[in-house]
Amino acid sequence: MRKPDGKIVLLGDMNVGKTSLLHRYMERRFPDTVSTVGGAFYLKQWRSYNISIWDTAGREQFHGLGSLYCRGAAAIILTYDVSHPQSLLELEDRFLGLTDTASTDCLFAIVGNKVDLVEEGATEGREEDGPGPGTAGSGGSPKVPKLVQLEDAVALYRKILKYKMLDEKAVPAAEQMCFETSAKTGYNVDLLFETLFDMVVPMIVRQRAQGPPQTVDISSHKTPRRTRSGCCA
Repeated sequence: MRKPDGKIVLLGDMNVGKTSLLHRYMERRFPDTVSTVGGAFYLKQWRSYNISIWDTAGREQFHGLGSLYCRGAAAIILTYDVSHPQSLLELEDRFLGLTDTASTDCLFAIVGNKVDLVEEGATEGREEDGPGPGTAGSGGSPKVPKLVQLEDAVALYRKILKYKMLDEKAVPAAEQMCFETSAKTGYNVDLLFETLFDMVVPMIVRQRAQGPPQTVDISSHKTPRRTRSGCCA
């Protein structure tokens, strides 16, 4: 298997549906998949580049693996449940610190999942696979209040920029990096992943243009002349 050109990592509690989001996107695309202890690895070819997607487990016993998975990541997807405010708070309290091993120019996406279950679920989407969340749960499943608004995710995104000491003018706008999705209906799932793929590709191109770290050419190094006393001239 060819070495991935870039890496995207999903973080969040196991109950927010981040794994379902990834399965929803990859299920029709026949990915190379490797199951791991506490996570899963997917390889996606996008515009001739191989981008790996790591889905980490949200269980406490696997939490320590998160920083390992995040090492060198080009993008991090932080996922919460729009009906559970605590899941948004935990992104900052439990998961943000794991991203310290990511790339210095890592992108961050804040994703509110399960909009199909809430009363104020969006009815207009840009997805091709399945009806919008406004029609989900119409078979009798009761809906719950939407307790986390998109503005809350935007606020967290800006806090992350401060934590990473990033200039808001030098990174994508908060409105561009905050999504509301439904793994059940497919609402905004393609939009989420393919937006990040398009953003990661220029980073890959830039890294390739910079080339490998500079090395010293030993063959061209000249030994300094020495004086009769043996000290360097």
